Amino acid sequence: MNSDSPATTAKIIEQQSQAFEQLRQEVGKVLVGQEKIFDRLLMALVCEGHVLLEGVPGIAKTTMVRSLAQAVGLDFHRISFTPDLLPADVVGTMVYNPKDGAFTPKRGPVFTNILLADEINRAPAKVQSALLEAMQERQVTVGDVTAKLPSPFLVLATQNPIEQEGTYPLPEAQVDRFMFKCVVKLPSRDDERRIMGRFTRQAKPEIRPVLSAEMIEGFKTALDQVYCDEKVGEYILDIVFATREPERHNLAAIRPYIAYGASPRASLYLNLAARANAMLHGRAYATPQDVKEIAPDVLRHRVIVTYEAEAEDMTSDQIIARILNEIQVP
Repeated sequence: MNSDSPATTAKIIEQQSQAFEQLRQEVGKVLVGQEKIFDRLLMALVCEGHVLLEGVPGIAKTTMVRSLAQAVGLDFHRISFTPDLLPADVVGTMVYNPKDGAFTPKRGPVFTNILLADEINRAPAKVQSALLEAMQERQVTVGDVTAKLPSPFLVLATQNPIEQEGTYPLPEAQVDRFMFKCVVKLPSRDDERRIMGRFTRQAKPEIRPVLSAEMIEGFKTALDQVYCDEKVGEYILDIVFATREPERHNLAAIRPYIAYGASPRASLYLNLAARANAMLHGRAYATPQDVKEIAPDVLRHRVIVTYEAEAEDMTSDQIIARILNEIQVP
């Protein structure tokens, strides 16, 4: 996309936001509440990031992902992660052909646009690690053959925070590859009343595709045109570095609670997500409020707390909230 002036860029961004609103309305046929979480999925789609959804069973995590795939008209695969799953069940394997005595690669379900990794923490580490190359390099190596994944490619994973028996915690290297970690909460009383009224009938609403892969590529191009002022960039760095060196930002009191601060991916994703959030709301420029709004979802899985924090019931969300309250907004 070539923009000759800020006015031209603003007009294009406004058109993009109208397409997002149409997408929200279509998914709204099935999804009740959870608008904030769905917006995070849209941001991830624009930025081609990955999302980890955490919440108790029955709150529409899988429905949300499936509805997004249907509305954008992209290829969708779901993998139920279980203890007996093998890496080959995810990425594929080499198959022997007795006719010519050669091995040929058989592609796994990871070759898709949107991959739902359902209950990802129920599979052992060797299966979880099968996604590392796919999530970062967007390619998969099977045997001695390396193949590119289709574009866009998103891993949308779910996990249940309640049941810990029979689960395998995700390694930090993989958790850090997720752009967002979103905590999906139970619906309000009004939302649950709407859910009952809508889904206790035989006729279920159907979602029609309202976007295409070409339009999504246009969104990604438009994202490059969203302006992020240098002061907003410095604000992002202040937040990220406060998780690593809190004492330099008048936050010495939380130093004992932080084992490891956020990685450089946090700065990259905060910048991308802030601009994507601006685009979703029809603006061609990112503001500090955009950063502040999406910071908890970008940082909560990147700020690792100490045993002392766990003993005092201090969570990463609470630490991030204190940082956002203390760091001066430009």
